[in-house]
Amino acid sequence: MPSLIDPPQMGAIARFDGEFGQRFIVTVDTEEEFDWNKPLQREGHGLRHVAAMGRFQTFCESEGVIPIYLVDWPIVTCEEAIAVLGPAIAAGRAEVGVQLHPWVNPPFDEEVTAHNSFAGNLPPELERAKFMALRDAIEANFGCQPLIYRAGRYGLGPNTAQILHDAGIAIDSSVRSKFDYAAGGGRDYRPFPLQPYWVDAARSLLECPLTTVFWGPLRQQGDAIYPALWRVPRLRGLMSRLGLLERIPLTPEGTRVEEALRGVDIALDDGLPLLVFSFHSPSLDIGHTPYVRDQAGLDTLYGWWQQVFAYLRQRGVAPTSVAGILEAVQR
Repeated sequence: MPSLIDPPQMGAIARFDGEFGQRFIVTVDTEEEFDWNKPLQREGHGLRHVAAMGRFQTFCESEGVIPIYLVDWPIVTCEEAIAVLGPAIAAGRAEVGVQLHPWVNPPFDEEVTAHNSFAGNLPPELERAKFMALRDAIEANFGCQPLIYRAGRYGLGPNTAQILHDAGIAIDSSVRSKFDYAAGGGRDYRPFPLQPYWVDAARSLLECPLTTVFWGPLRQQGDAIYPALWRVPRLRGLMSRLGLLERIPLTPEGTRVEEALRGVDIALDDGLPLLVFSFHSPSLDIGHTPYVRDQAGLDTLYGWWQQVFAYLRQRGVAPTSVAGILEAVQR
């Protein structure tokens, strides 16, 4: 099995049936609450936002969207989370996948460090043991086999693809194109495409990268220019304010809705068949992430989704799901 940490080979870009057109999915990194500004630790996290996920599920159903909850160990072992998400997953109104946060996922055979927070950096047998424990718990507690994976902190490693293949995972969505996490011990995803692509020649594992685009007159040179500005954030900000070059990830966390709609236009006009939206479940309640500090912030988050969904309908882009992707992708 080829590695997920290498860009795809020529000819690996996936193709979809003609009726698929251009679609989108909403992925939720469904996880515990913790202080993003402090070192990671095994204990001390919270799950107070779990009840708030019910509102988001109801909202998605009203919009005709099937959210994909990528759950980690604290969530899958939380009875309230199972009660809130389980009925929708069982009824096909939501889907469940795997998200591995190794620092809170047994077995606990490693030190909690920044390096080890990327699951792909762990010894292969430990990465496998943690993943399988989580996958089996999801199957037991939600009553279905998860088919999609996202590594916490986007932390793929050289052995991850084989682990996913052996566990029956059909889709990975850990590649965050146009982002570089190498300085903190993670992976550099800048050379990776935005289009879904096959990881292996047998076409058993499909990569669906998170969607991020460049906007502005210099966007065609963005892959070369933006990394050079990494050490000069004020210059990046200036170029964004001047409308010359802006990096737009499709997430309500840190991306204004006006920016997101520009990003949607660019992705669609470039012919991207699948737009992958993402955000973190603790943002569904007040005070757990830097993005939702008060009621106004929560209202803004829901307003963001309403406007984005409305614009996607206007542009004729329908929602899809893991099941829809696997049915439409040409093998």
